[in-house]
Amino acid sequence: MGRDLAYVALVVSDTDTTAQVLGRELGLKRNDLDDGTGQRLPVFAIGESALALFPQGHPGVGGETRPGVHHIALGVDHIDDGLAVAEKAGVSAFGKPETGLGGRRRVALSPDQTAGIKTWLTERVSIDRAKAPLIERLDHLGIASADNQAGIAAWSHRLGCPIESQQTDMEVMIPVESFTSDKHGVVYHSRAPIPVGGLRVAFITVGDTDLELLQNFNPQQRGVVDHGSAGTTRQDQGAIAKFVASRGPGLHHVAMKTPDINAVLRGLDAAGVPGIDKKGRPGSRAGLIGFVHPKGTGGVLFHFDERPG
Repeated sequence: MGRDLAYVALVVSDTDTTAQVLGRELGLKRNDLDDGTGQRLPVFAIGESALALFPQGHPGVGGETRPGVHHIALGVDHIDDGLAVAEKAGVSAFGKPETGLGGRRRVALSPDQTAGIKTWLTERVSIDRAKAPLIERLDHLGIASADNQAGIAAWSHRLGCPIESQQTDMEVMIPVESFTSDKHGVVYHSRAPIPVGGLRVAFITVGDTDLELLQNFNPQQRGVVDHGSAGTTRQDQGAIAKFVASRGPGLHHVAMKTPDINAVLRGLDAAGVPGIDKKGRPGSRAGLIGFVHPKGTGGVLFHFDERPG
């Protein structure tokens, strides 16, 4: 279980806008698949997985109207066999099997048993693939987490997905005192660092990507979200805390792995997709990261990651 991430379902406010970003600007291969109701939806191949675009209110996302990352779909050969494996692992169905993307049968899993991550099992969907020059694959799916250990218990201990790594992201302030004399010059004294923002992070491998569990390091700190400024760890903490407070734990953003993050950010900016980060900044796993603003992508938060491996 968890070795095949069939697709990630995105709820978008403007299908054409998101499709243009993924297809024309990022070079991902577009497929148009039956949505289970007789309509066709754009699905973009990325690595061994795909990004499926659902309009607001679509029955395939339970009528959800808020744009964002809605659910992930794990690929299985046969839905009944896949569900039996999940139930044996302690994860039960949430409803009955139905027809989903590509005309394949699918069934939802209980979100209470997947740490709040909306997850479906789906019979494997046939997708045409082609390499994109600046996008290698999904790097990770960001999860706003209330409890990383609950996520690890669900996805690693029960479903058998390996833990790739764990880390702590911290932003600190170093107070500096100065003593300035007209006779004796200036003396500077640095005090102990003061944490101003942080996240506990765990990466769990699912398919050819990872779930990135992001938990507020200090619940007494809510962080800040300074709109219009480049991202920082403190702002990342604020975004996660705000999401959990308003929506509960769940899927937060999509990260794509690229060999040249600055080229991607420049290209998107030139195409009218505003960047939260204008250039790559240090991030997880010894990488450079950069976010683009959801208002330019149909309401979905994307970021890009350039890192070794």
